[in-house]
Amino acid sequence: MERATSGGPRSLWWRGLAALLAGALPAPVFPAPGWWWWAPFCLVPWLLLLRSAPSARRAALDGWLGGLGFMLAVHHWLMPSLHVFTLALAALLGLAWAPWGSLVRALLTGPGTAWRAVSAPAGVASGWLVIELVRSWQGLGGPWGLLGASQWQVGPALRLFSVGGVWLVSLLLVAVNTALVVVATCSRARRAAVAAGAVVAAAAAGGALWAPRPETAERAVRVAVVQPGVITGAAQRFDRQERLTAELAGRGAELVVWGESSVGFDLTARPDLADRLAALSRRTGAQLLVNVDARRHGRPGISKTSVLVGPSGPVPPRYDKMRLVPFGEYVPARPLLGWATSVGRAAGEDRHPGDRQVLMESPGGLRVGPLVCFETAFPDLSRRLARAGAGLLVAQSATSTFQESWAPGQHASLAAVRAAESGRPVVHATLTGVSAVFDASGRPVGPRLGTELSTTGLYRVHPAAGSTAYVRFGDWAVYAAVGWLVVLGGVAVGRRVRGRAGL
Repeated sequence: MERATSGGPRSLWWRGLAALLAGALPAPVFPAPGWWWWAPFCLVPWLLLLRSAPSARRAALDGWLGGLGFMLAVHHWLMPSLHVFTLALAALLGLAWAPWGSLVRALLTGPGTAWRAVSAPAGVASGWLVIELVRSWQGLGGPWGLLGASQWQVGPALRLFSVGGVWLVSLLLVAVNTALVVVATCSRARRAAVAAGAVVAAAAAGGALWAPRPETAERAVRVAVVQPGVITGAAQRFDRQERLTAELAGRGAELVVWGESSVGFDLTARPDLADRLAALSRRTGAQLLVNVDARRHGRPGISKTSVLVGPSGPVPPRYDKMRLVPFGEYVPARPLLGWATSVGRAAGEDRHPGDRQVLMESPGGLRVGPLVCFETAFPDLSRRLARAGAGLLVAQSATSTFQESWAPGQHASLAAVRAAESGRPVVHATLTGVSAVFDASGRPVGPRLGTELSTTGLYRVHPAAGSTAYVRFGDWAVYAAVGWLVVLGGVAVGRRVRGRAGL
């Protein structure tokens, strides 16, 4: 596994462009293209480029440029809202791949031993997973575009989500990409790499078969989703949703879900709207879960609040959205970054986050765990709701700002991942599509409501109980990745010490 020699300035510029493009290659694995089959191969060109870097410093630069390309490609739909600030954010987040670039070069060059055949895929994948963990922090944009989430429609991957969450699937995908590079570039390590791959594949298959399955109820709950479509004005949107909901009368719905920001007025300050919602509940025979995006009476600022409404009016508890969208719903470090509002559609005023998750009781004893929009990207929130006893997860969303982009489809796909991880069915209701419902295994229930529709959907959903391995053991795949990097670091330090002692 010999190293390449450096070229002139012109070749280095070409390397930079190649790194930028190679980093963007994984983007089509996510919806809308949805090339899930490309995921086991999409990193190979980038890895080969990093392996050929003439120095560790150049590998770090190529890692950063590739990370910049990846973040731009995966988040390109933000450009109309954040404009040039999207490039600045991508450049900042791309820095996370700089040390990874040096790590890749170190692990994929050198003698082709059995140890390297095993350590390289595990180490490269572990480094990638740590990057995914770091950039999953809400303040850095949250866990959008995690490689494992691209497999939301693949049956075996759904089983693995229940074992180790999205983290485990990301880990395995990057390991497969790296193993392909090892097999292609080092003939002496091929047998060991193939043998190690076979062991990992057998372990993954065994884990998927062993993993406990959710305990689904025999009786299905009839849940309706109201999707009004693109409408200008809070009052007009409320009217459209009211008409669509009224059409559900006599159809047996037990829970009706409106999307995020479906009510643009505080229900305490507007009792007339609360009365209209209660009348809809009586007419349809169902409780309504709406989402209020307004200044709350007697409280400063704006909150996004999920409110359950029954025949007599709002029913406690309410849920205030906890994880807010950076720049969309608040500006991090506003005194420093507030200028973003002048170059794009960043939030002019920060929303107020909630401080706790809640469960809502619907008729028949069903316990509903609400999530709002961006929160479906976070594995820990749905896991906590499942541990608390939720039988059904409901996500209220609005992606109308990005209506003609990849965002609506990609956002809906995250509901399948959360369903498979938590072992709970997930209802993903949006204002303008894509709305979708997934069962406790992450498989679709009924039709998806596309972005071109203004309609309702009625779904038979089986609530679930019990714990998946992921709900029970949490982010063990992340801890394993960090542990493996510590082992690799210890081995490298030991070799350096022995080398100095031999001088």
